[in-house]
Amino acid sequence: LYEYEARTGRMYKPPPPSTRRKNIEFEPLSTTALILEDRPANLPAKSVEEALRHRQEYDEMVAEAKKREIKEAHKRKKIMRERFKQEDNIASAMVIWINEILPNWEGMRATRRVRELWWQGLPPSVRGKVWSLAVGNELNITPELYEIFLSRAKERWKSFSETNSENDVEDVSASVADREASLELIKLDISRTFPSLYIFQKGGPYHDLLHSVLGAYTCYRPDVGYVQGMSFIAAVLILNLEEADAFIAFANLLNKPCQLAFFRVDHSMMLKYFAAFEVFFEENLPKLFLHFKSYSLTPDIYLIDWIFTLYSKSLPLDLACRVWDVFCRDGEEFLFRTGLGILRLYEDILLQMDFIHIAQFLTKLPEDITSEKLFSCIAAIQMQNSNKKWAQVFASLMKDNKEGDKNHSPALKS
Repeated sequence: LYEYEARTGRMYKPPPPSTRRKNIEFEPLSTTALILEDRPANLPAKSVEEALRHRQEYDEMVAEAKKREIKEAHKRKKIMRERFKQEDNIASAMVIWINEILPNWEGMRATRRVRELWWQGLPPSVRGKVWSLAVGNELNITPELYEIFLSRAKERWKSFSETNSENDVEDVSASVADREASLELIKLDISRTFPSLYIFQKGGPYHDLLHSVLGAYTCYRPDVGYVQGMSFIAAVLILNLEEADAFIAFANLLNKPCQLAFFRVDHSMMLKYFAAFEVFFEENLPKLFLHFKSYSLTPDIYLIDWIFTLYSKSLPLDLACRVWDVFCRDGEEFLFRTGLGILRLYEDILLQMDFIHIAQFLTKLPEDITSEKLFSCIAAIQMQNSNKKWAQVFASLMKDNKEGDKNHSPALKS
């Protein structure tokens, strides 16, 4: 203290205890408050004007920080309110599904009220049951039949591990067909299925279950075998259904015309689906359609991955389940309507991109995509072209193809 007085020639006056930061409700970070601090003793003191300016700057910083804090608090409250509202809606919807709809399924499933409720998303507690009923069981698979094919798969796994070394496995996987049917590919794909969840990884609670469903299917449908992407579909079903029910839904789902065409790599049928998609693409998003055309960017570049996994790999899991809800209600048409909804959602961004960036963007969609935004865009997509609906457009493409085949038949020419 004495040294300070001797060096500066001024008497030391301690600052009043309550003058600084008085009546400030928001306490800023210490670095923000540094602007109010006096200069070190070996430097000239602040002028009155500078001190006042610093006080003003500080007050402005505090006000801005407080504004941001209030804005963030309002945002958090809004999110919580929406979450509580969503939970209330799910709870009330669950009661309606359990007490009214499911006991009277056949009579109520096609009513306007049920279809509207369905569009809003199924409550997780009834999702698996509704999916099973909507997909149906045209193949008449029973839990006992599943056990038979699972036993066969286990026998194959056992003989496979006994007779093949790692080198042999590589030989077995030489051709594409063999590779797709091989157990090694199933093992590889299981570890790649929802890796962030860890539940399907080796040692995870659902690893063996997923392995069983996929293995049993390759024995049940050797003509289809195992194809990459199947693991995502089976995994979503396993998360919502018991093991045997998941297998029954899986086998019936993959037996639908669209899935069968894609998983059997039926190029002719796949091209028809792409052509039908482009009809509605041009109808709904003409500017983006022409932009894609200018780069010769065809639907197979992005649609194959979306259709193969029913969007479960491309979208956040909860949003993918929401897409599945309406897909089970509307069938294959909704898969392509969802694709158009995604393109509509990101139309402005995609119009600014070239071929490479569009392909990269659509292969890995943004993670912040929300169900509200996507379903709002899907709802805006009109699945009607010249008064023809999806099924009619697809049927006319199939008819044109058959007539074209007749016209080009060597037998007819001779």
